[in-house]
Amino acid sequence: MSRIKRNERIGAIVSILSQRPNKIFTLNYFSELFGTAKSTICEDIAIIRDIMENYDLGSVDSIAGASGGIRYFPEISRRNRYEFVKELCDKLSEKHRLIPGGFLYMTDIIYMPHIVERIGCILAGYFVEHEIDFVITVETKGIPVALMTARALNKPLVIARRDSKVTEGSSVSINYVSGYNKRIQTMSLSRRAVKNGSSALIIDDFMRGGGSAKGIIELLGEFNISLKGIGVLIATKEPEQKLVDNYISLMVLDEVDEDKKIVKISPSRWV
Repeated sequence: MSRIKRNERIGAIVSILSQRPNKIFTLNYFSELFGTAKSTICEDIAIIRDIMENYDLGSVDSIAGASGGIRYFPEISRRNRYEFVKELCDKLSEKHRLIPGGFLYMTDIIYMPHIVERIGCILAGYFVEHEIDFVITVETKGIPVALMTARALNKPLVIARRDSKVTEGSSVSINYVSGYNKRIQTMSLSRRAVKNGSSALIIDDFMRGGGSAKGIIELLGEFNISLKGIGVLIATKEPEQKLVDNYISLMVLDEVDEDKKIVKISPSRWV
């Protein structure tokens, strides 16, 4: 194999890191991959770190210890984060998005890969320091947001089903009361999907009363799983008292008036 130039190594390292965010790569891994001394790899990483910081492309951290190395995280600066979320608020506040019942049409946004990837990075950034074993959501509209959050955290995604699936083997099912219309609904989780005693992060697209999140919490309790946080794309301002506590949202649905065709959405304070 011919000698690899520095710009080639840097390009390859950036590609490897960005494909597996929040994964620790040892210096030995890159040293063996490129047939280069670790001191040279350290110089390459210093250049990459400066590029990432200067252009707000994320952060590259050094992890100390025997199993240490480097880790890339797609961190977004507060200014860019706010501008992105504010733009989402403006799009979602368009009156033609109103659906009978006070709901919003969001499918075109949460199923757009480059948009939902950025949403996932922002939510992941809030919870990155938490000890999380997996991300969980309930089917179906919350899946894209949860998947991109799980990708940024380098954690698996687990999906709670409305109905148990034969293809997922034996499952645990519970009944819970929805926070909006107080209806009894069912939620199930495959026994193979999670390990007892692990920790979870709940991610969803929308929260009104918090019924779905509370249902997931009760379902996780059947597996003795600890909850590390709840993150949603949009939460309604009312009711102020949800069925769950300690959740964060990117946006707040402040007002919906179907008769006057008014929708008001604003970024959450922490954004």
